[in-house]
Amino acid sequence: METEKTVRLLSETVGISGYETNVAEIISESFQEYCDEIKTDTLGNLVCFKKGKGKNSIMLAAHMDEIGLMVKDIDKNGFIKFVSVGGIDERTLLCQEVLVHGKKTLFGVIGTKPPHIVSAKERKESIKIEDLSVDVGYSKEELKELVEIGDVISFKKDITTLQNDRLAGKSMDDRAGVVVMLECLKELKRQEHDLSVYCVSTVQEEETMSGAVVSTYNIEPNLGIAIDVGHGKIPDTNDYETTELGKGPAITIGPNIHPSIFKQFEATAKAHYIDYQVEIAAGPTGTDAWAIQISKVGVATGLLSIPLKYMHTSVETLDISDIKKTAKLLAHFIMDLNDKNMEDFLCY
Repeated sequence: METEKTVRLLSETVGISGYETNVAEIISESFQEYCDEIKTDTLGNLVCFKKGKGKNSIMLAAHMDEIGLMVKDIDKNGFIKFVSVGGIDERTLLCQEVLVHGKKTLFGVIGTKPPHIVSAKERKESIKIEDLSVDVGYSKEELKELVEIGDVISFKKDITTLQNDRLAGKSMDDRAGVVVMLECLKELKRQEHDLSVYCVSTVQEEETMSGAVVSTYNIEPNLGIAIDVGHGKIPDTNDYETTELGKGPAITIGPNIHPSIFKQFEATAKAHYIDYQVEIAAGPTGTDAWAIQISKVGVATGLLSIPLKYMHTSVETLDISDIKKTAKLLAHFIMDLNDKNMEDFLCY
């Protein structure tokens, strides 16, 4: 229940890419008990440090930003026009409840024409974001006192509990990864480990990955592990493109991943009887793992993906057991590196 409570708290907190301050404060409070030092860097990354016995270090990264919208105009009738922040599918925006974060937070809705007055031609056309708007009920004159161009808009969505320990809501991508880091630290607090651990809740992954670039450059870890979400199996998807909820994290393999890290994750999962799946990424993974790998002189990098349905919607769905299994795998991976020759990870 504690894990679910944390997922719920982080998911329901607003932290759109580039505007992560509120969620960073919540994360900092949650991590305080389990690390030796917490600080925020210039870009806004939250860095939680736990000292190990040895001289080497590992950086864990999960991004705390979420997708959202940004005000671009207010029309003459008081409707708010917007652009997306992060990768948003226009189809998912219809009839959403939102919060407009101006001088005060305003509740709004993204409406659409009722079917009675939609033409036959319009029924066949795709929805475009420039044709949508937020209605908060104010006139243009009233709105201009409270909302400015550039204010952000978040999706108003509380966590819903489904059957079989599954949760649905917004920003599971990648607040679930942040919870994995927290659960990993809880396990490490009871154990001795050689590697010093940096748990970084990164900013702006959905837009630039600049948070991971800056934090990796500053920390200069020997190893880097990104924790993110991967595509969960849903109808009409291919098995090789998806992983199944409830069957553990996906360990990624591909050119973005150091082969020795992949092999060690597999060995650790088998040795400790932890469910896992394998995910193939033939190019850049589209996660902080890419930024970590190529920062400065390069870092040996791995990626764990939590299976997630309906990514980049307000009903992202996961299995709480996958968070726990991912955290357990990560903690044992770190402990299994005690007394290990790190040269295996410093070259290909």
